[in-house]
Amino acid sequence: MNSHTLPEGLHSDTLAVRAALERSQHGENSEALYLTSGYVQTSAATSAARFAMEEDGFTYSRVGNPTVASMEVRLAALEGTEAAIATASGMSAILLLGMALLKAGDHVICSQSVFGSVIPMFSREFAKFGIETTFVSQTDVQAWRDVLRPTTRLLFAETPTNPLTEVCDIRALADIAHNAGAHLAVDNCFATPVLQQPAALGADFIIHSGTKFLDGQGRVMAGAICCTQKQRDELFLPVIRTAGMVLAPFNAWVLLKGMETLSIRVKAQSANALALASWLQEQPQVARVHYPGLASHAQHALAMRQQSGCGGAVLSFEVVAPDVDTARQRAFHVLDSMRVVSLCTNLGDTKTLAAHPASTSHGRLSEAQRQAAGIGQGLIRVAVGLDHINDITADLARGLQTF
Repeated sequence: MNSHTLPEGLHSDTLAVRAALERSQHGENSEALYLTSGYVQTSAATSAARFAMEEDGFTYSRVGNPTVASMEVRLAALEGTEAAIATASGMSAILLLGMALLKAGDHVICSQSVFGSVIPMFSREFAKFGIETTFVSQTDVQAWRDVLRPTTRLLFAETPTNPLTEVCDIRALADIAHNAGAHLAVDNCFATPVLQQPAALGADFIIHSGTKFLDGQGRVMAGAICCTQKQRDELFLPVIRTAGMVLAPFNAWVLLKGMETLSIRVKAQSANALALASWLQEQPQVARVHYPGLASHAQHALAMRQQSGCGGAVLSFEVVAPDVDTARQRAFHVLDSMRVVSLCTNLGDTKTLAAHPASTSHGRLSEAQRQAAGIGQGLIRVAVGLDHINDITADLARGLQTF
């Protein structure tokens, strides 16, 4: 293949459509899709050298694929890291992180407000192998510092969080981790590299569920870890080539095309989200709106500095209710009354999606864990898409105004 060499210093919007464009002898303008599991080698000696990773070249698509490699290069270019490694899903990226970085006796500090599946991943699955996790407040920097141990190996946060949009101070957590000889991993799924680059603030690993905004149209599952080239080659690649949580070439190709429009989508969806959050804040049936773009958000100032002055495209709100049972009934009523917004647990789609976190994304948690994370029965999460804002508000008003 012929590499399309780009000049230095290009804007991220240009990198989103030009980075990692590899052309075959046919000179295609759109990235090629390589649907192959294996690769014919020119000689036995070449094959041996490539399998021993002594020579560059593709051997087997569990280890590497040209389309997947292009997707990794493009994402790394957007995040401002040296490299990235793609996985089958966002959760498999976190599994890869744990398998590559942690061992029996290690300690992890994790935000208690992370995506629902992350909590049992650390507290139950990793615990089987002698890894202990302490969960702390996302926003209390001192709480992270207070639970440090000599065995602390990893700090894990997502910012903003799913679904309460809590924002952590990435630079402060990076300093805490590095002073303790540990690493900081940041899930950047909500903000995307369009709004936030954790590596520039000191994060060691950036986690993505490409299923969300990177794809942007709800078509495929994908994940990735952005890191240094050395970390990719020496830390993650040996695990992934053995364990096999690899990204399919077709899914990588979809993400390549999705990233081309990432900036314009995220900015437009974020503008819609701010308008929706402002509207919800004025509704008497809404008790509270969680959105970093609102001045009422507890970490609004930090978010405006850390997220390029934008609140992002995901928000959540709590319905007014006298008790837990009524809160659940009213939240369900709002969701069941929708005719335009999709009742769907994904996010980052061009279509606006709404969900009930307490019974879906955080449904596997205990009630105590949900309470610690602030996930109440009256909470509704809205991942705002490109639908017209008037149609979104009218659709939610239908349920809100008929309690």
